[in-house]
Amino acid sequence: MPFFSFVRLAALGCCLTLALPDQAQQTTPKPTTTRPPASKPAAPAPTTSKPATTTTSKPGTSTVGKPAATGTSTTTKPAASTTAKPATAGVTAAPKTVTTPPKPAGPPLPANLGSKDLNTRYKNGKTLIGQTRYDLAMTELEPAAVPGNQFKQAPEAAYLYAVAATRAKKWAEAEQMLNLLRSEYPQWPSMPEALFLQGQVSFELNDFDNALKVLALLPADKLVQERENMKAVYLPRVKDKPSFQNLLKTYPQEVALGRAYADKLANGGWYTDTDKGQLDQLITQFALDRSRYTPRPRALKKSTYTIGVLLPFEFDDPSWETRRKNQFVTDLYAGLRLAQDSLQREGHPVQLFAYDTGADTLQLKQVLALPELAGMDLIIGPVYKSGSKILARYAQQKQIVCVNPLSQDGDLVLDNSWHYLFGPSLATQARQAAQFAYTRLGGARTAVVLYDDTRDEATFGMAYKQAYEALGGRVVEMRRVNANTDEALSAGFAGLDLKNVGHLVVASDDKKIGPYTLNVLKAQDARPPLFTYASWLDNNRIGLGQLDARDVYFVHPKYIDRSSFGVQRFRQLYVQRQNLPPSVFAFTGFELLYYFGSQLHLNGPAFQQQLTNAGPVSGAVFQGIGYPGGAHDNQYVPLTKLEHLELEVLNPVGIR
Repeated sequence: MPFFSFVRLAALGCCLTLALPDQAQQTTPKPTTTRPPASKPAAPAPTTSKPATTTTSKPGTSTVGKPAATGTSTTTKPAASTTAKPATAGVTAAPKTVTTPPKPAGPPLPANLGSKDLNTRYKNGKTLIGQTRYDLAMTELEPAAVPGNQFKQAPEAAYLYAVAATRAKKWAEAEQMLNLLRSEYPQWPSMPEALFLQGQVSFELNDFDNALKVLALLPADKLVQERENMKAVYLPRVKDKPSFQNLLKTYPQEVALGRAYADKLANGGWYTDTDKGQLDQLITQFALDRSRYTPRPRALKKSTYTIGVLLPFEFDDPSWETRRKNQFVTDLYAGLRLAQDSLQREGHPVQLFAYDTGADTLQLKQVLALPELAGMDLIIGPVYKSGSKILARYAQQKQIVCVNPLSQDGDLVLDNSWHYLFGPSLATQARQAAQFAYTRLGGARTAVVLYDDTRDEATFGMAYKQAYEALGGRVVEMRRVNANTDEALSAGFAGLDLKNVGHLVVASDDKKIGPYTLNVLKAQDARPPLFTYASWLDNNRIGLGQLDARDVYFVHPKYIDRSSFGVQRFRQLYVQRQNLPPSVFAFTGFELLYYFGSQLHLNGPAFQQQLTNAGPVSGAVFQGIGYPGGAHDNQYVPLTKLEHLELEVLNPVGIR
């Protein structure tokens, strides 16, 4: 097939690369904006060779501060605003309308973009894919793929459009074009490659049933190894036992499916005594290595549990600059220590063993080589992306649950039953916001989604679009906005009609984009509901009165109700120990250990299945936490809104 030989590198060669998680992305803490200035606190005393042990019988050994009791759950609906800014702020002048986009970087664009000649557009599309300009490639190729335009290479144009869409992770657009290709050009000689690509797209959309159905349509002798590799990558991402079991009923002879489920049972913490018969049947049916698929004996419940804390304390560098930069680590650990004391007082003791992982992976690897670490019941850390995947692999090999305290990168916890994010990933935040918008605003409406020029914000924007359109809504415009220059910022908003849109989504922490958005809305006399990040509340270029006067909804994963008893008690105890008000990192450390320490005592070290079967619950200091349906990042995301200059949570736990 000559066409396939041309596009193999464009599609098939990258297919499994696309399927693998991107480089893990970690949220880098910004101490100057997330916590108050602090005097230099006493540092904990962990080392890389000999862990500093904090036991429940000798609480005075902690160098972060003597533990004290807390742990009272939060109570009712929050009312107090977390910000004391005045309601007024200066409003910059309305932006000038600039329609000329900034000059693109990289190789020169093909000539005659947007040509009426479909052959020219087809060639331009191929060139743009090679230049990794996927959005432009889709724009060029789309007219050439339309059946009514009678272009002789329309099937190839449709396929290349789908390739560009998958490279851009626009899975819904890729699926639509592949469906068109299959229905309008069923005799296209390279249809197996289209089916193969559609299998990947369905997997990415978590439609595992359709993915297996489409891959089964491939001729028996085509892409045999490639499709098995694809199944091996994606099938472990099925999140819960009922879904796996339903798939097994539909595809009882699917080897990759049976192997993936057996692995979840034997090595993923899913096994119970009732699974013995099915696991034996899978091992026999698919000739699996019994030694590899024999579950380890479940750890019995214990009176106390050991927890490894792997954080970059960086004690080898005592400089004030490093201590200041690492204040968030000290805050996080101090919160863990207070939670340890609360658990002790409730009869659920845990021991913390803290290790300094430093700022590079070499020191982390030295810590992971220590024999005692393999005996931990839970591991917390690390915080930097370079070490997160290393620890995740270690936890999977040793079958120890590890919890990343700060990351928002959902890719970190794909395909790993032993790895959790404490907070919601950016994709989860977007999906929860889209579901809330659909319900709150009265069903299907139009939306414009703008996202900052970063990987994280692109993840949020794409996840929002997919979730909202899956519910029946329609995203009429989705744009990347760059605030590096005034010209680029203006170009990002150029031509948008915000007066007639159902709602607006702006995924950006940039201090320029917030005020600019509000000024564009004012200039157009537009008042659509606006969904954005809670960081806008802390932007000194925006007055709270501006936000209160509009329907602005905040995605607020770290919302803390300062008026709740649990928060007030924690704050009181923290100030007593540290002589500082607690930062969000201190609250995070406390909630993380209090929740997962309680899970250890309730269910033992392999508690994954119990988390799957439980819904979100109110946190001790945060609004809620939960991992239902096999999720490995927190699925509860508070949505807040200013009412009379006070923040209110609009979706408290129990009202979803």
